[in-house]
Amino acid sequence: MQKIYYLLLILFLSSCGKDMFTFPSAKDVPIDVTERVEKNIEEGRGISFGGSKKQGGIFDFASSNEMWRASIEVLDFVSFTNASYSGGIIITDWFSGSSSDSNLRELKITVRFLSNEIRADGLKIIIHEKICNSTDTKDCQIQKIDSEINNQIKLAILKKASIYKEQGDKSKSDEVKKYRKGSKTKKLGNTPKDYN
Repeated sequence: MQKIYYLLLILFLSSCGKDMFTFPSAKDVPIDVTERVEKNIEEGRGISFGGSKKQGGIFDFASSNEMWRASIEVLDFVSFTNASYSGGIIITDWFSGSSSDSNLRELKITVRFLSNEIRADGLKIIIHEKICNSTDTKDCQIQKIDSEINNQIKLAILKKASIYKEQGDKSKSDEVKKYRKGSKTKKLGNTPKDYN
C-alpha cells in the first residue's frame, strides 16, 4: 500500500514541473504591494476577492450608494437573511403576510441590484410565497409570485433613492460653493461678509 502512495507522490511532483521549485529573482518582484498584487493576478497566481480595476463595475461604499440605502430603508420592517453589498443582493427572512384561519402565508423578498444608477431596470424584485397548512406546518408550498407588491416595492426604493441622490447633490453643491467662496476671499483678501 505504501508503494502506491510513493508512486502517486512521485507522479504528482513530476507533473508539477521544475517551475514549482524555482523562485523568482528579487529584481523581478515589484517592491510596491499593489504592483505585486496586480502582477500576481495578471499571471494567474493567488486569489482575488474583488477583481482588478480592468474588470466589472465600480462599487462605491454602501452608504454612498443611494439605491442600496433606499432598499435597506424601505425593507427595514423585516429582518434580512442576506445583505451582500458586493454581491448586489438583499434577501429578507420569511415574514407573515395576511393569514387566514386555514392557511399560514409567509413572504420572502429578494432585491437584486443590476446597476448602481437610479433606474427602473437597475433593480429586480423577486417575491416568494410560502403557504403552509395550519394543521401540519411541514406541509408547505413555496412559489414565486408576480403581483403589484413587486412594483410597489421597486417604486418606493426608486423614490427614496432619488431623494437621497438629490440631498447628496445639494450637499456637494453647497460644499463646492463654500470652497469657491473661501478661495475668493483668500485671493482678494476680503472677508466673507463682503460677498453676502
